Amino acid sequence: MDSILVVDDSATDRTRISGLLLKHDGYAVTHAVDGADALLQLAEQPVDLVLTDLQMPGMDGLQLVREMKKHHPQIPVILTTGVGSEEIAVQAMKDGAASYINKSSAATWLHENVERVLAARVEALSNAEVLRKIVADEYTLSLENDRVLMATTARFLRQAVQAVQLCPEADVPRIGVALEEALLNACLHGNLELDSKLREGDGDLFESLARERSAKSPWKERRVKVTASISPQQMKVQIEDEGQGFDPGNLPDPTDPENLLKPHGRGVMMMRLFLDDVRYNERGNQVTLIKNGISE
Repeated sequence: MDSILVVDDSATDRTRISGLLLKHDGYAVTHAVDGADALLQLAEQPVDLVLTDLQMPGMDGLQLVREMKKHHPQIPVILTTGVGSEEIAVQAMKDGAASYINKSSAATWLHENVERVLAARVEALSNAEVLRKIVADEYTLSLENDRVLMATTARFLRQAVQAVQLCPEADVPRIGVALEEALLNACLHGNLELDSKLREGDGDLFESLARERSAKSPWKERRVKVTASISPQQMKVQIEDEGQGFDPGNLPDPTDPENLLKPHGRGVMMMRLFLDDVRYNERGNQVTLIKNGISE
């Protein structure tokens, strides 16, 4: 059972977020009233995930993220954001948070994001000694339009990054999240041509169209092509879809806090915050993701 610490100074929000989590089996939920309380609890009993508000008296969410990166780098942090906290959220993502949830849409997207971040945690691999001998890995993959397959591929590449010790362990889950976002973008928005604005509201139309197009021509024949080279010096992953492409110049600015709470552009924001370089081709159906090693 995965353990989750919910940190919020509002008893109402703690109860609401905990209730949403407990609707799903497999979570043990505890509470903290601010960042200082969270750190005290983590010193006594580490958890698998921290879900924290940003604006709190005493130690706020940004300070908590920074302290956890120093003292608990193996525990990922998800931010719960609202209107007025966008600028702090962007800084917290840069400082180590693994993801974020808009409080107003938590009922729809909380579980999906919690599961994604938990899956991206650094794993204690049974063959770690062998993996540490890897000098470099190269892969070429052709993937069907399946979200589970995208998540599995991101996890596979993340393990390769971990194996070659490209970066500090605290950054590995964030790289995994960025890779999964890029793969999902290629699958859902590239090959299946789904507009991310359809995620607004309850997202039912987005989900029904995704299921329909995954089983219908011409969408079902399209593939996501992945080429990756991973060494201690650099991770370079190229992801290409077979959709119509788009104008990368029309992407929302990921550094603008006003875009944080919008459902569209989320994936690009995560990629640019967690990686060193994100480049699109002119057509917009291919993205190159780069993360440089510690020595770079």
